[in-house]
Amino acid sequence: MHIRSATERDLPLLLPLYRQARAFMRSCGNQAQWINGYPSASLLQQDIAASHLYICLDGCTIAAAFCWRPGPDPTYRRIEQGRWLDEQPYYVVHRLAVNSPGWGVGSFCLRWCLQQNPRLRIDTHRDNAPMQKLLLKNGFHYCGIIYTEDGSPRLAYQYPPLAPAAAPIRLWLPRS
Repeated sequence: MHIRSATERDLPLLLPLYRQARAFMRSCGNQAQWINGYPSASLLQQDIAASHLYICLDGCTIAAAFCWRPGPDPTYRRIEQGRWLDEQPYYVVHRLAVNSPGWGVGSFCLRWCLQQNPRLRIDTHRDNAPMQKLLLKNGFHYCGIIYTEDGSPRLAYQYPPLAPAAAPIRLWLPRS
């Protein structure tokens, strides 16, 4: 698998991918996230124009798509019932859609993002149990509740900042 920037030519394949992701959410009990055709074709076009939409390819097949961009994200300014792990510059992931959930593609995408920048924030709907499981499995920490532009609450996660490298431990053994 590999990841590349999405182009306008990818849009006809991305729309069915997001439709399928919405159907998967509904089948998992998440009835309230990504409603009314979200994300729209125009939003995806904006992400493409800004070079923020990426696709994960498995051979010639689009296995996933996601928006990855630098922060700050305006919806992350206010967090309730918790706090961010730090206030360092970060990147965000939005609109992660996977073609075949459960095959490790979501983890592959998150690891790619973390390789680009190890400070990453992401949010999801309270009813999106598969995404919450994916985030926890990949080392993200739950930080609190943020609110989207329309006022909807979302569970906020952050990948922990890198700890300073520990000095190597040297053992001095007497020579025999």
